[in-house]
Amino acid sequence: MDKSGTSKVVPGGPTERKLSLSQSKPDSMIDTKKGKEYWEAISADHNGMLGGIPAIGGFSSVSRIDIQGSRTFLARLGVGVKAGRKGVESALDAGAGIGRITEGLLLRISENVDVVEPVAKFTEGLKGKPGVRTIFNLGLEDWKPLEGVQYDLIWTQWCVGHLNNEQLVQYLKVCKTVLRPDSGIIVVKENLSTSDGDLFDETDSSMTRRDESFRALFEEAGLRLVKTELQRGFPEIPPRRLLPVRMYALKP
Repeated sequence: MDKSGTSKVVPGGPTERKLSLSQSKPDSMIDTKKGKEYWEAISADHNGMLGGIPAIGGFSSVSRIDIQGSRTFLARLGVGVKAGRKGVESALDAGAGIGRITEGLLLRISENVDVVEPVAKFTEGLKGKPGVRTIFNLGLEDWKPLEGVQYDLIWTQWCVGHLNNEQLVQYLKVCKTVLRPDSGIIVVKENLSTSDGDLFDETDSSMTRRDESFRALFEEAGLRLVKTELQRGFPEIPPRRLLPVRMYALKP
C-alpha cells in the first residue's frame, strides 16, 4: 500500500499522471476554477473526455467497455430495452462532457435526457438532438433543477472528484429532491483510490476517493446503497493500468 507523501502513477493524459497522497484533506485542496480551466483547454472528443487514455496503445476500447459495463449494471437493476426490463421517462447526465454517456447509454433507455456540464463548448453537439431536453451549463455545485421535473435515473460519472466533500453531499441531497419517489435511482460511477487515503491530482485539481469515503458521504447525504459493482474488462498493459472503477446505485 502507498504511504502518505508517496505517489501513484496511472494513465490519465497524454503523459502519465501522478496522484498524490496529501498530509491535509485532499478535498480542501480542490480549486473549482482551476478544474474548469483545465477542461476548457481539453479537446471536445472521446479522447479528451477520457483524459487521453484511448490514445495510449492498447487502451482504445475503454469507452466501449465502460458503456457496456454501465448497461449491464442498469440491466441488473431492471432498467434497459430488452424483455423483462423497463426504460425510463426522464434521466439526467451529470457532468456530461460531450454527451458520451447521453448518446451511448441514456438516450437508448430514456425518453428525455437532461444534461449538466459546466464547459459550454462540450455540449454544442447535443443542442437540438432528439431526446435531449434541457442543457445546464453549470457545475454540479451550482446546478438547480427546474421546478416540477422528476428523474427516474440520475447518472453521475467521472466528475465528482471536482467537488469537495461538502459540495458532493449537497449535490446528492439536491438529487434526492427531484428523484421519482420509490422507483428513482441515483448512480455514481467513479475511480477508486487503492492507497491508504484519498488522492489529490494537481493536474486538474480533483481528488480520487476510496470506497470507504464514498460510502460515508452517501450515508451523510441520506442515501442507501442498493447495489454496487466494480467495472470489469478494462485493459491492462503492464506497467500501465487504470484505477479501479466502481458503480453505486443509491436511493433515499
